[in-house]
Amino acid sequence: MTQSHATDYTSAANYEASVNRDEEARKRILAREATFPLRSATDRLMKILAFGAMVFGLFWLVWILVTLVQNGVGAMSLTLFTAETPPPGAAGGLKNAIVGSVLMATFGTLIGTPIGILAGIYLSEYGKGGWLAPATRFLNDVLLSAPSIVLGLVVYAVVVAPSGHYSGWAGAIALSLIVIPVVTRTTDNLLQLVPNNLREAAIALGCPKSKMILSVICRAAKAGIVTGVLLAVARISGETAPLLFTALSNQFMSWNMNAPMANLPVVIYQYAASPFDDWKQLAWAGAALITFLVLAINISVRLLFRNQTNRK
Repeated sequence: MTQSHATDYTSAANYEASVNRDEEARKRILAREATFPLRSATDRLMKILAFGAMVFGLFWLVWILVTLVQNGVGAMSLTLFTAETPPPGAAGGLKNAIVGSVLMATFGTLIGTPIGILAGIYLSEYGKGGWLAPATRFLNDVLLSAPSIVLGLVVYAVVVAPSGHYSGWAGAIALSLIVIPVVTRTTDNLLQLVPNNLREAAIALGCPKSKMILSVICRAAKAGIVTGVLLAVARISGETAPLLFTALSNQFMSWNMNAPMANLPVVIYQYAASPFDDWKQLAWAGAALITFLVLAINISVRLLFRNQTNRK
């Protein structure tokens, strides 16, 4: 075979291979075009389902808020904040219940938040090896999903029964047991989202690990940790079952945390189940007060941290 014939043969082979490649590419394009209508329809269906789920959730939220406004705002007045819970048929307010709820929620948050943050820091930064961290996460998830009435019964058996009386401190301890798992889980998850580059850079500059965690890692996750604390506060603000077994209630004004103490959730529960219309009206007012207070706290903190982020 001469050199010219070999060259012609090679050119023909390359041409045939190019044609085959073009044909395969054309078939792949046609196959994609054939599946495009199905993929487009699936995409539209998923968007419709997602939008419908959002509308479904917002509908119930708006319905709850509108119902609270219709039934509760009308009963709100200055008397609600200055008068104590009344007997049936008498005028009154929720002053003692508001004070009791604020005290127990405050002390419960002050007890549970440091424990939860320190536990989350340990799980994220110190407990990456060994069995203790996974076991702690598992137990924390169990505590997070445990019914609040169980926590109330535990505190009743450990605190109330030995002391022989209900108390605001027992209620605060029960609420702190609800705060701890929420703050622990939030802190652990958010600290793990902080990039390792920040840790490596701080350690490379000679920063001790404890200083690095407090000054760099926790500061980077500060907004998320505060949000987790607020979620815990929002949850304990409406808890009724633990307080039934720990703080119970008190018809009169009391600042003594070592005695039975009135609180909004229990008063709402008692008044809503009563046959008296004036008590039911106070129950609606208390429910609206708790709901809008939690909404105001969340919105205010989100706006505050958004402004701080924009300044940075």
